[in-house]
Amino acid sequence: MPSLIDLRRRIRAVKNTQQITKAMKMVAASKLRRSQERIMNARPYAAQMHRVLGSVAARVDPSIHPLLTAREPKADSKTLVIIVTGDKGLCGSFNTNVIKAGASFVVGSAQKCSLGLVGRKGRDFFGRRGFDVLFEQIGIFQKLRYQDAQTIAQTAIETFTGGQVDRVMLIYNEFRSVMSQRVVVDQLLPITRADVDASPSADSGPQIDYLYEPSPQEIFNQLLPRYIEVQVYRALLESNAAFFAAQMTAMDTATKNSGDMIANLTLYMNKVRQAAITREIIEVVSGAEAL
Repeated sequence: MPSLIDLRRRIRAVKNTQQITKAMKMVAASKLRRSQERIMNARPYAAQMHRVLGSVAARVDPSIHPLLTAREPKADSKTLVIIVTGDKGLCGSFNTNVIKAGASFVVGSAQKCSLGLVGRKGRDFFGRRGFDVLFEQIGIFQKLRYQDAQTIAQTAIETFTGGQVDRVMLIYNEFRSVMSQRVVVDQLLPITRADVDASPSADSGPQIDYLYEPSPQEIFNQLLPRYIEVQVYRALLESNAAFFAAQMTAMDTATKNSGDMIANLTLYMNKVRQAAITREIIEVVSGAEAL
């Protein structure tokens, strides 16, 4: 049976841990709010860009653009898999889910795969296991910028157009709510015709015609790389918000568990103290009777 001093020390240690988890929960909640605002600001831009891209694509031949060219699978075909994880832990199953999805895709793929790893946790996992890593991006979530997405998108585009890979996949956690994140596996390149030719939804109003200067073809050539950059940037924003949501949930659970542990330890300590007092009383009474 542990002594009262040991129990008090353990209770004090759990209380200190509870203060840390509570503070981390509050920090994650604050960062999550800002991340949600960035997502809400980015989504209308991405939707409008998708609408404009469909309008321009309807007036040119998209099959002549290299980012739209679907290649026939060959024996030496290769796929670039960009996996977005977090730089830190203490976020529940956030990193585990996306790493598991990435590993399952690589192992189950009929083609050879190279990895583009965004986030320290993914780098540590796949780097130690001998996977073919094409590039890494570490520490970008501390101050996420559009330039970071541009760098990743340009690397993917250059790798695809240079013939090093025949396909580029993007795997990340999508933010749905504070309690829910969904692992998304999307094809980034080549851009599927379904994405380009998708007509605007019925509630988006009538399709707008444009006067183009320069030609639609030149605009199309400039728009497709920007479209890839926006897709990558949105994935990074979604993953960043999902990370803070998962961390806030995990720290909230840890804080509640710490409270339950403190209550149980306090109850056990009171029982031990009561048993010690009872034992001392019995010893005093036994000594008095012996006299």
